[in-house]
Amino acid sequence: MIEASKDSDASSRLTCGMVGGGAGAFIGDVHRKALAFDAKATLVAGSFSRDPSKSLATGRSLGLSADRLYGGYAEMAASEARRDDKIDFVVIVTPNNLHFPVAKVFLENGINVVCDKPLVLTSKQAEELKALAAAKNLLFCVTYTYTGYPMVKQARAMVRNGDIGEIRFVTAEYAQDWLATALETTGQKQAAWRTDPEQTGIANSVGDIGTHAENIVSYITGLSIASLCARLDTFVKGRRLDDNATVMVNYASGAKGLYWVSQIAIGNDNDLRVRVFGSKGAIEWAQQDPNYLKVSYLDKPVEQLSRGRDRLYPDAAGTSRIPGGHPEGYFEAFSNVYRSFCDALAKKRAGQPLGPEERDFPGLDAGASGVKFIEKCVESSRKGGTWVGVD
Repeated sequence: MIEASKDSDASSRLTCGMVGGGAGAFIGDVHRKALAFDAKATLVAGSFSRDPSKSLATGRSLGLSADRLYGGYAEMAASEARRDDKIDFVVIVTPNNLHFPVAKVFLENGINVVCDKPLVLTSKQAEELKALAAAKNLLFCVTYTYTGYPMVKQARAMVRNGDIGEIRFVTAEYAQDWLATALETTGQKQAAWRTDPEQTGIANSVGDIGTHAENIVSYITGLSIASLCARLDTFVKGRRLDDNATVMVNYASGAKGLYWVSQIAIGNDNDLRVRVFGSKGAIEWAQQDPNYLKVSYLDKPVEQLSRGRDRLYPDAAGTSRIPGGHPEGYFEAFSNVYRSFCDALAKKRAGQPLGPEERDFPGLDAGASGVKFIEKCVESSRKGGTWVGVD
């Protein structure tokens, strides 16, 4: 069980459950560790596997009570909804094809939702969840992790404050090499489901990491995509979905962009980087060196802002956890997303109104935007790389 820090107020702490994240699952363990950072929520229930015995074993290993370990997500949602001490939210960390049915049944039972990305498989499903969450007055977070990095928040604040002027061009790339071979044929669990269209949807690299590129650009710049032109490639023989993609973008503002995502880029571990070019300057951030932000101006020397050392905008400074020179990374960023969501949920539970500053976590609009991005990239590529509108 996720343990609280000694100085936490246990009586006011939120409780949550988890669907998925059993033995051998990567992202479920990441969510549990991220939740533990600030002790704002305690994991008390779960349906960790489709195999009830495996779910029970995972729950026991986490110290959960047997009466809150369930054989299926529908049973869990209905049972928790009937409890006086029902969970405040559920965390969904299943393969993509289960995101929609799991989220829907928990929303129908009046339970808030945190869901891994991409949100769902189709825009129709995304719109249904948006309508349902609104009707039930429930909060919904989509865990686009990279929005939680302090220097990403600094980049966003700089754009919003006009520090680099009017945005002209954006580049985003996300390069990995873990699928440079047919790893899915070796029994590797993560590779198997991510390259299976029945479980992951109509795209692999575009859905898995391309949505991160789309989301981080949207988060930093506030730009919306008007049209795009995409080419999706499948280089590994026998693979059914894309493992590399190039996307040209026209934004509604008139700015332009170029995204490249790849899981066959040998020599790259997890290289997400973004560059934003404005009329007065430019900013650049790289996930593998996340504590720094490169800032360039027309009339001044290039700067390298350091998290924890340099003066930052409040949104960025407020999410920095340790002094400069002590690296912060993926878990801290993930925990920042959870902290924002949990703070908003606690405030809402107390009957207090939520303003934009309390909603600084990716929600259903961000999730729906990612799903539409996937659909339009696939549509464009299937049409031979033609430009398609994104409305």
